[in-house]
Amino acid sequence: MSMAANLYLQLKPSPLKLAPRARPRVFYSAAVTSNDDVAINGTSRPAQLQRDLMPRHVAVIMDGNRRWSRMKGLPVGSGYEAGARAFRRVVELCGEWGIKVLTVFAFSSDNWLRPKVETDFLMALFERGLRDELKRFVRENIRVSLIGDSTKLPNRLQLLLADAVETTQSNSGLHLIIAANYSGKNDLVQACQRIALKVKDDQIEPEDINELSIERELETNCTDFPNPDLLIRTSGELRLSNFLLWQLAYTELYFAESLWPDFGEEEFLEALCSFQQRQRRYGRNT
Repeated sequence: MSMAANLYLQLKPSPLKLAPRARPRVFYSAAVTSNDDVAINGTSRPAQLQRDLMPRHVAVIMDGNRRWSRMKGLPVGSGYEAGARAFRRVVELCGEWGIKVLTVFAFSSDNWLRPKVETDFLMALFERGLRDELKRFVRENIRVSLIGDSTKLPNRLQLLLADAVETTQSNSGLHLIIAANYSGKNDLVQACQRIALKVKDDQIEPEDINELSIERELETNCTDFPNPDLLIRTSGELRLSNFLLWQLAYTELYFAESLWPDFGEEEFLEALCSFQQRQRRYGRNT
């Protein structure tokens, strides 16, 4: 870790007080009705969740790490360390509860506007966390994919990400998609550019371009379920922040008041219960 990143761990912001909120209790069924209700570690899906209503693809904007540090009067970097622990727990829960795809907004292309000491720390934490988790991903049959412009990331992190993608590409469990240096707008621009080149090379005609043509060129074409069923954003912010702009067209949105480091099993369950209570019409009346 660089000297700047080490210094970042020592920077203490002023405390920020947030009101506590009630959390739901998690209940597990006494009986398991099918193999699909059993997690890889032997635990079952919470009784509140219906198996046939589980989202296939969940996307998460992990927001509130810095505010968590301010609230507790801790070094700024402590919020990101706690956020990394919350990320690991959500990955575990997705595998246990039968979610097929999890996409996390790890680093936006807009985040480079933050102080260099902060981005250096985030890159170091990203590298260390991925290095620590890779064996678990292999052991738990998790497949890792990367979306975003990885060429702007530090060289060692690029190599580590490429190794994680290659090492896990044949895994058939949870598909973890990491959005790093990602921009939803740029995703669309690059898709249009690739389609334009196909038209220029007489591979397709302009009138052949449709929604499916565009979706095939988006970075989320790495999964069989490119469009999230549920988007969760933490910290109470009500915006998409340039994340999966095309893919979220019909996604159910859930905005949690919890800061990301506090987002755990109970908060995730609350989001999934909210999702299961909604009627997804896709423009239809009923």
